[in-house]
Amino acid sequence: MKKYKYNDIEYELIKDYKNGFEEDEVREKLTDFFIEYDYILGDWSYGKLRLKGFNDKKNKNFKEINDIDKVDEYIKNHCAYECRYFILKKI
Repeated sequence: MKKYKYNDIEYELIKDYKNGFEEDEVREKLTDFFIEYDYILGDWSYGKLRLKGFNDKKNKNFKEINDIDKVDEYIKNHCAYECRYFILKKI
């Protein structure tokens, strides 16, 4: 998998559904707000990239709403049907 660096943190692109990952857009939107998250989901809605942070249970900032084990459920319930999306994992 490809690796990228944002805000001095290295990420690995672990999923790129329908070529949803666009590096320039991610670089522009991924602020230090997302530093505490282990995973970043990016999905496209109406031509705009939306980002959401997720954690695994070992993270001290873990909350049920951001459980990476429920990312598929989140995509199904909160993203446009069959939208392009990607998942970055903090290394």
